[in-house]
Amino acid sequence: MSVVGDGTERGDAGVDEPGWEVDPDDEPGAAVVAAVGRQIKAWREAAGMRAAEFGTAMGYSEDLIYKVEGGRRIPRPEFMDGADGVLGAEGKLAAMKADIAEVRYPKKIRELAKLEAAAVELSAYGSHNIHGLLQTEEYARALFGMRRPAFSQDEVERLVAARVARQSIFSRSPAPELSFVQEEVTLRRHLGGRMVWRRQLERLLEVSELRNVEIQVMPTSRDEHAGMGGEMQVLKFRDGSAVGRSEGDFGSRPVSDPKYLRIVELRCGIIRAQALNPRESRAFIEQVLGET
Repeated sequence: MSVVGDGTERGDAGVDEPGWEVDPDDEPGAAVVAAVGRQIKAWREAAGMRAAEFGTAMGYSEDLIYKVEGGRRIPRPEFMDGADGVLGAEGKLAAMKADIAEVRYPKKIRELAKLEAAAVELSAYGSHNIHGLLQTEEYARALFGMRRPAFSQDEVERLVAARVARQSIFSRSPAPELSFVQEEVTLRRHLGGRMVWRRQLERLLEVSELRNVEIQVMPTSRDEHAGMGGEMQVLKFRDGSAVGRSEGDFGSRPVSDPKYLRIVELRCGIIRAQALNPRESRAFIEQVLGET
């Protein structure tokens, strides 16, 4: 990896790698990045190094060093490892990678990821797009790239990285029970182009093989449908509590009040009953994939 005069990191192919700028609207996240930057600066000054010398030793530009130390750029994990070694921090700077990894993602997504990480059961219905936990990186990037008003490339990369990171839920142990119902149209819409779409369908088939995951399809031909109000999701936790969200209801905000949760859970249950069962759904997805 190389850097250019403005401190922008470049990959081996010379392409800018966005996604590491600080979101000024995320005050808690910006505060963490600023605190880490101050620590790096303190260790550098204690080592008697100038920013330019530190940058040379690290393989980064002086401008990037100032951006990181000033809390204006999120340091990558390899930056923290390198700084730890160059400055002789004995693991104290490298230990901050977990905090930095969290704040790279938008605040709203961090909060959702924490809920998903604690959930023992998740039920979701998707009416417009493939559910975020099921999306391939390519599909997610195409989806965010279609947003209007358009996201900046930096915002797109931050959102894609956050979405992919949430998918660690599939490797958790003990594994949570995950149930998804996808509207048929979400399987047939070629978002991102034919190859991106094909790989997305293949990903659905791959995930559906996991013992703790059920994927069902709601056919367009159904004349009874409890999900006409839009997307919804219910997360249940080990202590018996739960959080639900239903698009268009309760201001589309997450709710934990039992009387509201009952409504969302009722609809999710009916939707699962109305959809194709998991085996039929897998055959349906295979059929759609075979039609390409």
